[in-house]
Amino acid sequence: MCNGIIGRLELEQREYEILSQFASKSAETLGRDTIEKKCDVRTEFQRDRDRIIHAKAFRRLMHKTQVFLAPEGDHFRTRLTHTIEVSQIARTIARALALNEDLTEAIALGHDLGHTPFGHSGESILNEIHPGGFQHNVQSLRVVEVLESHAGRRGMNLTKEVRDGILNHTGPVLPMTLEGQVVKISDRIAYINHDIDDALRSGVITFSELPADCIAVLGDTHSKRVNTLVTSMIEHSFAKDTISMSESCLASMNKLRDFMFDRVYHNNKVKKDEDLAEVEKIIRFLYAYYLAHPEKMSEDLYETEKAIAEFGLNEVVKDHLAGMTDRYASSVYYEIKKR
Repeated sequence: MCNGIIGRLELEQREYEILSQFASKSAETLGRDTIEKKCDVRTEFQRDRDRIIHAKAFRRLMHKTQVFLAPEGDHFRTRLTHTIEVSQIARTIARALALNEDLTEAIALGHDLGHTPFGHSGESILNEIHPGGFQHNVQSLRVVEVLESHAGRRGMNLTKEVRDGILNHTGPVLPMTLEGQVVKISDRIAYINHDIDDALRSGVITFSELPADCIAVLGDTHSKRVNTLVTSMIEHSFAKDTISMSESCLASMNKLRDFMFDRVYHNNKVKKDEDLAEVEKIIRFLYAYYLAHPEKMSEDLYETEKAIAEFGLNEVVKDHLAGMTDRYASSVYYEIKKR
């Protein structure tokens, strides 16, 4: 572009000038499944980020549980605020390492799009009842490749780097890009520390119960712990072709994670037995209901029938349920039960 305007070509050139040799360059993207005319203003990874932010699935994250089911208070994390925190942590690391911030942000913002209502409790139940099981990272990929649309076409047609990062943000497979690796670890840094914050606020745990050796290494406040882990990642990953942190920080982070699973994630103060029973009742009922009444999933029966013919009834029901927010799933359940 001309007249002093900074367009895509200028941004792509800047990436070559300022980014690390290990960073993903927008001009060298592995591309999209369907070739599109490039934008004059935005790079390919910027376009992916924007598509994710404008997706319906992204907006629904604000009403999906992170950890606490039906929390009493306005300051507990939701799936959306978790996503924003992951994005902030990952961008800080990416900038310090001279990696591609736009790619990092796109992966971070899209990584949890496939989460079920009621957090991991809903995911576990759907995993039990759906043939072939259910994994939220696989569903997140399905959201961007199939369930959302762009320019009148199925799927968002995102770049391969973003889709890879979304799929492999959890699990044993390492993302193909350093930006994806940054998001993978940033996700863990975010949820461990903000879940500690929420657990302390709710009174589920007290500060004195946190493992003292971990606090000595990482810090005695939320911000100190996040800063320690972020700084360690930057120091141990700079000018390298892999992302890592110090052994002491990694061991402390993993020990805190084990502590959270033992004392918080399975604590009936966080997820009361009656609430878990309610979640299971809702998910199981709605899954069976839509199998028996597929026409109730959408006002557009023709589109529903097309989807069933292509993917199978169980897959379409699973997609429908996974896309629900907590409150929508509850309201539909009680509306059906009233009839």
